[in-house]
Amino acid sequence: MKNPLRKRLLRELKNDIGKYLVIFLFMTATIGFVSGFLVADESMLYAYDESFEKYNVENGNFTTEQKLTDNQRTRLEKEKVTIYENFYKDEDADTDLDSEPESTIRLFKTRTEVNLVCLMKGEMPQQKDEIAIDRMYADNNDLQVGDVISVDKKELTVTGLVALSDYSALFSNSSDMMFDAVKFGVGIMTEEGYDAITDDHIKYCYSWKYDTEPKDENEEKEWSDDFVEVLAAHSSLTGYLPRYGNQAIKFTGDDMGGDKAMVEVLLYILIAIMAFIFAVTTNNTIVKEASVIGTLRASGYTRRELLLHYLSLPVLITILSAVIGNILGYTVFKDICAGMYYGSYSLPTYQTRWNANAFLLTTVIPAILMFVINAVLISGRLRLSPLRFLRHDFAKKGKSHAVRLPNFRFFSRFRLRILLQNKSSYFTLFLGIVFANILLLFGMMMKPLLSHYQTEAVENMLADYQYILNVPDPIDEDDEYTLMGIVQKLLTPSLKTNTEGVETFAITSLKNIPKNREGESISVYGIQKDSKYVSAELFENGVTISDGYAEKYGMKVGDTLELKEPYEDKTYSFEVKSIYAYPGALAVFLPMDVFCEEFDHPEDYFNGYFSNEPITDLEESYIATKITEDDMTKISRQLNVSMGEMFQLINVFSIVLFMLLIYLLTKLIIEKNTTSISMVKILGYENREILSLYLTATTWVVIISIGVSLIIASALIRLIYVIMLSEYSGWLTYYIDPAIYGKMYLMGLAAYAVIAVLQFRHIQKIPMDEALKNAE
Repeated sequence: MKNPLRKRLLRELKNDIGKYLVIFLFMTATIGFVSGFLVADESMLYAYDESFEKYNVENGNFTTEQKLTDNQRTRLEKEKVTIYENFYKDEDADTDLDSEPESTIRLFKTRTEVNLVCLMKGEMPQQKDEIAIDRMYADNNDLQVGDVISVDKKELTVTGLVALSDYSALFSNSSDMMFDAVKFGVGIMTEEGYDAITDDHIKYCYSWKYDTEPKDENEEKEWSDDFVEVLAAHSSLTGYLPRYGNQAIKFTGDDMGGDKAMVEVLLYILIAIMAFIFAVTTNNTIVKEASVIGTLRASGYTRRELLLHYLSLPVLITILSAVIGNILGYTVFKDICAGMYYGSYSLPTYQTRWNANAFLLTTVIPAILMFVINAVLISGRLRLSPLRFLRHDFAKKGKSHAVRLPNFRFFSRFRLRILLQNKSSYFTLFLGIVFANILLLFGMMMKPLLSHYQTEAVENMLADYQYILNVPDPIDEDDEYTLMGIVQKLLTPSLKTNTEGVETFAITSLKNIPKNREGESISVYGIQKDSKYVSAELFENGVTISDGYAEKYGMKVGDTLELKEPYEDKTYSFEVKSIYAYPGALAVFLPMDVFCEEFDHPEDYFNGYFSNEPITDLEESYIATKITEDDMTKISRQLNVSMGEMFQLINVFSIVLFMLLIYLLTKLIIEKNTTSISMVKILGYENREILSLYLTATTWVVIISIGVSLIIASALIRLIYVIMLSEYSGWLTYYIDPAIYGKMYLMGLAAYAVIAVLQFRHIQKIPMDEALKNAE
């Protein structure tokens, strides 16, 4: 015989269609987005992982001052590696042909052996005046196949859009905190076209592949450490970058894996909140139906049968939401999420893959979570005896007593009583508001944070231009006065400049030695005493560090920092004497004479210029790097491009969640007090007065919850922010615009006002005869 309780499910659903529909739509949209995200993430991650073999991605690369000789190359390949030329030239690019370069493009020859290219649109270049450029760089600069750009003052026709397997994230330098796909791109040219570009900015870069692939990253690091020693001994090594440390290759895969974990956690938190709402609602239903439950229990129904009955709707709604959400995930949301990834990374073409794990995570686990949370919270209510249900006796121990309230005015005591009677609902509301405001604060803080960082970075630039030079090797003392030495002196270009206002400095890059993590690059500056560009206090027996360095690693005056040479075991220890406002980099400042002594350079050594004007009388081949405002602001620019839409999506989602929680829980409180509201209507109270009685208590809770949640959210976001940025190179100064708190508070109150209007209409519809129906 069929269980007659099943007939009640459809009636319950119909009677409370508003609540169930809102929850269903919210859960469907959430699960749909997460499902689409996981499908796109898994499909793209598979394409990314597959690319290492498919496109023969390098195990690493290194740069040298001069081309390797045949003998050097033969010696290096004895280390069971194959070495490939992968020379490139960084050139100014004028993408809108206005004679002003807007970006830098890194040019490579057509590749046939290593780091192969995925053609995504158009065709590869065939002529010397043609070029194929990175797809994302093209999107960010409004370029299409057939457009013409100017590179090195030569007009080139864009024949194709490509993804380079070793530039899935467009890092121009692997030590940068963030890639820059707006002002930096990569391109492929024919050998003839590449050779037509001047060699002023050529980099002698070589890629290597091991004859056999390392078993894991630990073995890869061991082989890499051995290989760099051989490289340093047999070549003029200027840069060394194994694959595991190459951000342009690894950043994409690491970031996609981290996004997956974050989205899953977000989904389960939301499902848990929805489960709590269902549990609170169901407990309220059990209280209303106490007499019926008592009768059913006395008639022979077991607790298990009643528990399964009350669990049916929440679990069915969850499963239905999950099924429809997954359908939407594989159709609509999958393409949206893939578009978000393509908006950030230069990924190859991918194919959608069936993701059984995504189905498990977005269907089975939410249903289990919903079942378990509701079962735990509801089963306690159903443990009561049939007699206690019939008597409406829900006190946990002994006879229930009403809490004695202070001698306040009637309305105040009435509202306090409502608060006490609905404390579980209000506690759930508080937790939901906290969670929603954490998301909202994160979404709202990022754009002002990026703008603030950009302003600070520009205002605290050491100079408008920093030129870092390729300094020629000094002539050996024994050869200085020989014929060869004199000829070498004559042929070596001068590093002197006639530009007014310039100031020399020295710079080197060392690795930080933090505890329990991989070191990152730290810029160590040698500064002239009484420098007009750097006002940092300089010490003979200690160092000044940038405030970004101090914030990221929790350094303070008196601490000791340890640094090491990137390709050697030599280490340095310095005591922190002062902290200098320079948020644009992780930097250490020393007096010039101490720098030269510490790093074994002659007294007159320098390898950089500070200048507020462009330096035009230096040979381009001797300028290694030019740091300008564009370089200092690349991270904020790229994050705005990549994440701007995501920040807005988080904001909308947070507000919807906030309104949903308030709507459901205030609706629950009103329904719980339907009989009382009907009674006070009989006693002559007007709807406005009833609203004051029942919604004012909720208004207090919402106002206090928003205020407290902002404090909690601010503390948690700071903690999350530090943990999140510790995984990246560089640092973004933590900052929350004070105006955000006011905006969030007003947005919360405005959202609540909309819900209050809806609930006022609900109160108006409660008939006076409701109290008479429940006269028992």
